[in-house]
Order: sequence, then C-alpha cells, then structure tokens
Amino acid sequence: MSKIVERTLDVFEMFAAEKRRLSLTDMKRLLGIPISSCYDVIHTLEARGYVYETAPRAGYYPTRRLYNIAEVIASHDSLVQRAAVLLGKLKDDMGETVTLAKATGTRAIYLLVMEPEHPIRYSVTVGAEIHSLFATSAGKAILGSLSEEALEECIQSAKLPRLTHKTLTAKSKLLADIRLSRVRGWYLNREESIEGVVTVSGVFTWNNAVHIITVAGPATRMEEKIQSAAQQITQLCKKLGDASD
Repeated sequence: MSKIVERTLDVFEMFAAEKRRLSLTDMKRLLGIPISSCYDVIHTLEARGYVYETAPRAGYYPTRRLYNIAEVIASHDSLVQRAAVLLGKLKDDMGETVTLAKATGTRAIYLLVMEPEHPIRYSVTVGAEIHSLFATSAGKAILGSLSEEALEECIQSAKLPRLTHKTLTAKSKLLADIRLSRVRGWYLNREESIEGVVTVSGVFTWNNAVHIITVAGPATRMEEKIQSAAQQITQLCKKLGDASD
C-alpha cells in the first residue's frame, strides 16, 4: 500500500515539475516505473476527478480538484492560520525568509515558508525536512527542547560532519552552544550549515508539540539583523506558545 501512495504522490509532484500535459509513456520515462503502474494510478485519479485526458491520446493533466481540497484543508489549520499573520509581519520587518516548522522527535518539517522580494534569498519548501540537526539554528532549537539527559545522549552518539569551515564539529562546543542558546531563548547558525547563510531560530510548544520559527538570509544582510531577529522571534514564540493555553 505504501508503494501505491508514493506513486500517487510522485504523479502529482511530476506534474508540478513538468508543468505540462503528459502521456503514459512520458510518465513511464519520468517516474521510472512500468507503464501498467502509470495506467493504474492515472485511471484511478481520473475516475475520482483529479486528472483528465486533455484530448484522445493527447495526454493527461490534473484538474483543480486537488487544489480546491488542499485550499479547504489549509484554511482550517488553526496554528498556521494564526502564525501566518504574525510571521508575515516578521518577514516584512526583517526583509528575509521566515519559516515555521513542526518537530516530531528529532525530525522536523516546514509547515509555512514566507519569502521576501529579494532576488537573493534563502529558500526552502513546505513539507521539506530540516536538513541538519546539528548545524542549523532550527536543528539546534529541536535539540534545545530535549531534556538535558536526552540532549547529552543525542550529541554523544552523533556524527558531526564538517559542512562549512564554521561547522561546530567538537561535541563539547556544540553542547555548550545549545545550553547557552536555551538560556537566552534563541539559537544561531552563523554559516555553519551553508556558506554565506545565517539563520536565527526560536522554539515554542503548542498542543504539547515542539514548533520552530526561523529567520534566514544571506550573511551579508543577516549579520546586522541577528539581535533584532532574535528579539522578535522570542516575542512571537511566547505569543504562539501562550495561544495553546
């Protein structure tokens, strides 16, 4: 069953990437699966109204059914709806990318991404995972939300590859950095995960789940904004955390 679900999602992601009608032969080539599997997925989606044949033997394209359903679902996400207003203001104030992520254990995915008008900006997509637990400010925020015992165990068992010349690869230094960040209420990634990128994160709990707010951008702009970003993030985390009470 998981393979069927994965192939169905692959089909929608394929259409988003290609941005054109596709034949079953196109799908076979792009997805690397048997044409019979493409047929099964497409004709099930067609029967449910999610895709249509643009003309006889001319290929398929999604209808707006998925968009309409997704729009209804998104409009009833109470946390994202509340956070969007506040994070939109933060994005405008900072002039940088602002994200909201939800943690499950030591993994986290982005729920909300707001990007500025700048042509040079930090960019991630909704649904993507935070790419480094130990070198990003969001990853450090997740670690900082753990109990002291769990934090020490996680770091002691971790491998800390050098991603940039500023990555903290000494476990003692990383542990000290997270402890300091936990006390001051915000976490910093100063080009530790990607050269030329600085990120600042804060963490709050909503419905007993850990969430992370991050401001991210080029180091050339972010260096002078670190303190301002940290102050605004900590204030927003308090507001959003309080909203769950």
